[in-house]
Amino acid sequence: MPKYLLTALFLFAAPLAVAQTAKPAATTPAPAPTSAAANPEVTLHTSQGDITLELYADKSPKSVANFLRYVHEGFYAGTVFHRVIPGYLIQGGLYTAELQPRRTHSPVPSEADNGLSNLRGTVAVARGADPNSGTSQFFVNLVDDRRLDYVGNQSGLTWGYTVFGKVIKGMDVVDKIAALPTHAQGPFAADVPTPLVVIESASVIGEEAPAAPATVAKPAPVKPAPAPRKSKK
Repeated sequence: MPKYLLTALFLFAAPLAVAQTAKPAATTPAPAPTSAAANPEVTLHTSQGDITLELYADKSPKSVANFLRYVHEGFYAGTVFHRVIPGYLIQGGLYTAELQPRRTHSPVPSEADNGLSNLRGTVAVARGADPNSGTSQFFVNLVDDRRLDYVGNQSGLTWGYTVFGKVIKGMDVVDKIAALPTHAQGPFAADVPTPLVVIESASVIGEEAPAAPATVAKPAPVKPAPAPRKSKK
């Protein structure tokens, strides 16, 4: 299957499409949006080096609150960047090193109409065909790609992807991950990096790190759901 496919089009039958959610572990609502007084910063300690993100709590309060909940729970510890496409994005935040999806909370509403653009180094919510289907997965843009931006609310094809942060330190690590060779592995027909890049821990700068990684029950089987695809020029 080609790597470079349609931007913001959703290939429902494609086996390469990325699983977005396992059966939700809880139906409790997301925490209240984070105060915009100071944008929080989160460091992802990965097997390839550290990546520090600034989160745009003022522009994407629901998405930031959702991401921080997973960070505070230790959810990301032991997950991997499972999808790498040079010149496009790196994506992770759901699968373990065995490429098994973890259980997630209920989806977060899309905030793609927040005026932020999918520029190089920005971090966005990965989702399926439904604009409001994003959970724990996120991706880092390797290039400016405004084709992933909000256009209108007519359909899932025009909603785009919610930018909720930006890499402020460690973009060299992101580029190193993007340069890794990729292959088919587990449920994915392509784009899995070798070696797998593990998020060893994630913590909010200035806060005590989670005591331990989240323990997650074996997830129910899930049907792969789409994620952003690169368009042909």
